[in-house]
Amino acid sequence: MMLPLALLALGGLAAVVAPRLMARAEWPDREPVLALWVWQCVVGAVLLCCALAMALSAAAAWGAVRGQVFAPAPRGVVEAYALQGYGPWAGTVAALLACGGVWTATMLTREVWAARAKRQQQRAELLARSPRMPGEAPAEDRLCVLEGERPDAWWLPGAAPRLVITTAALRRLDRRQLDAVLAHEQGHARARHAWLLHCSSALAGGFPQVPMFAAFRDQMHRLVELAADDVASRRFGRLTIALALVELNEDRGVFGPCPTAQAEVPRRVDRLLAAAPRLAPARRLRLTAAAALVPVVPLVVTLVPALGQLF
Repeated sequence: MMLPLALLALGGLAAVVAPRLMARAEWPDREPVLALWVWQCVVGAVLLCCALAMALSAAAAWGAVRGQVFAPAPRGVVEAYALQGYGPWAGTVAALLACGGVWTATMLTREVWAARAKRQQQRAELLARSPRMPGEAPAEDRLCVLEGERPDAWWLPGAAPRLVITTAALRRLDRRQLDAVLAHEQGHARARHAWLLHCSSALAGGFPQVPMFAAFRDQMHRLVELAADDVASRRFGRLTIALALVELNEDRGVFGPCPTAQAEVPRRVDRLLAAAPRLAPARRLRLTAAAALVPVVPLVVTLVPALGQLF
């Protein structure tokens, strides 16, 4: 039973240490895409530790599972894992981890269906506020303008994604700022940020007792916005997207002394105006490679007995 426990301990260590290291690091705001990659690798490693521990525990508890897990392996490799010595707790551990996996899949499915229902509701509201005339073909323009006294703009994904913007926002934004907002929203769509948000929300909602998953969700919501800001700023300049954020959010009180739900907006504006330089390419490469190696560690730990037997 030592190997599954070692994997669970490794996953627990990563879940505790990684969020603290990321919170202390100063580079994620300068490299949000890299920070997204690091978070995904760490969370993937934690989930992989649980999956491998479940597979080994199930193989020790049930012969049918053992035959599937070790089907292509020589007999000596199976003996190297000493599955008979795992004890009566192997089945319990495997069952608990399997329940966790099923629960994770259930929560992710719920998140996806909830997002789909929300999009359908938004499309219905958009059609009600901007109905088609009789005989009019479905609109193919990626920009939809709505009457509204509040400056607002949002991306409506789907088969025909569109940027919805109010007339109040059009009065405030110039052409370049409007293009920057469109580039920001397209950056979300091209990078599939919605799936990152779904997965992080599913893990945080399904396992509220795990602080790492809550930090993962919060950081995903923050980092995807920074990454999309960078997409827009590379095309239209940091000042342009910063001014667009100010114009769209000034009337919401986000720049006042009292905290609001959009308290992250002033920080995004300050970051754009500060224009901190990116990390050196060599350091970005080192961080990318180090993050990619994190999920490899549980695989190596799992394969140590087999490699020792084969070599």
